[in-house]
Amino acid sequence: MPRHLIDITDLSVAEIDSLIATAEDIFDHPDKYQSVCACRQLATLFFEPSTRTRLSFESAMLALGGQVLGFSSADCSSTAKGETVTDTVHTVSCYADIIAMRHPKEGAPFAAAQVSEVPIINAGDGGHNHPTQTLTDLLTIHRERGKLHGFTIGFCGDLKFGRTVHSLVNALSRYPDIRYVFISPTELKLPRYVKEHSLKNRNIPYEQTEELSEVMPELDILYMTRVQKERFFNEEEYLRLKDSYILTPAKLCGAKPDLSILHPLPRVNEISATVDRDPRAVYWKQVRYGKYIRMALIMFLLGLTP
Repeated sequence: MPRHLIDITDLSVAEIDSLIATAEDIFDHPDKYQSVCACRQLATLFFEPSTRTRLSFESAMLALGGQVLGFSSADCSSTAKGETVTDTVHTVSCYADIIAMRHPKEGAPFAAAQVSEVPIINAGDGGHNHPTQTLTDLLTIHRERGKLHGFTIGFCGDLKFGRTVHSLVNALSRYPDIRYVFISPTELKLPRYVKEHSLKNRNIPYEQTEELSEVMPELDILYMTRVQKERFFNEEEYLRLKDSYILTPAKLCGAKPDLSILHPLPRVNEISATVDRDPRAVYWKQVRYGKYIRMALIMFLLGLTP
C-alpha cells in the first residue's frame, strides 16, 4: 500500500524533523537532488484555484528531475462531465507515480487515498487541512528561529475557516514549551474541535483575544491570515469582518525586534505592503521554502534518496 499524507498527524514528529533536515540540505546543496526523480511523474489535481501550492509542487518535481501532468481547475477534468472524484483519481493513478490534490470539500483527499494506487498528498481540502503548508510553516520557523519549541506564537485573523491555522496548531502541539495566542473576531474564533483535539487534550494552555495590540509585545511569531471570502455563505458577514485586522508598520512599534511575521498567502489587505520592507516579515522566504519541503516530501513518499 502506498504511503499518503492527508493530515499532518500522518507524520510522526521524527519524520517531520527528518523532512525539515532534508529540505535544509536541499536548500544548501541543490545539485545533489537534481535527478532523484528522473523518469517519475507527479500529477497535480487542483479542483480549486491555487498559485503557490500548485506551482511549488510542480517546481519541486521539476527540480528533482521529474515530470508533471495534471489540471488546475475542475472545469478541465472529467468531473465537469459528472465523473466522481474517486474515479478521476483512480484513473490518474494509472499514469502518475504520485498525486498532489486540492479540493474544496473536506475529506476529498482521504476518499481519493482509498482508491489510489500511488501516494496522495493533500494540497488543501476545504477549511479542513493543508499539511504541506504546515510543513512549509515549520521549516520557516526552524530556519528563522533555529528550533520548534520555546516561543510564543500568535495566530491572527480568520481562525475559523483557516485550514493552515488548524494544521499548524495540530503540528506544533506535539512540540514542547510553546505558548499560543489566538487573535480574532468572535465570529472567526478557532473551532472548538481544534482546541479540544490539539490543545485541551494535551493540557496545553492558550489565550484568546480580539485585540492584536494588547498581545503584540509578547509574540515571537505572528501568523497572519486573510479573511477568506470563499468560505462565507453570507457576503454581508464577509464584508463586515474582512478588514478586522490589518497589519501596518505602526502596529509593529511595540513588537519584539526579532519577531517573525508569517502568512500562508495569498494576502488581500490584511498586511500592508509597506510591512514587506520590515526585516521581520518572512512570508516571502516562506514561499521559497515551500518548494524545498515539498521536494523532501515527494522523495520521502516515493522512498527515494539522492
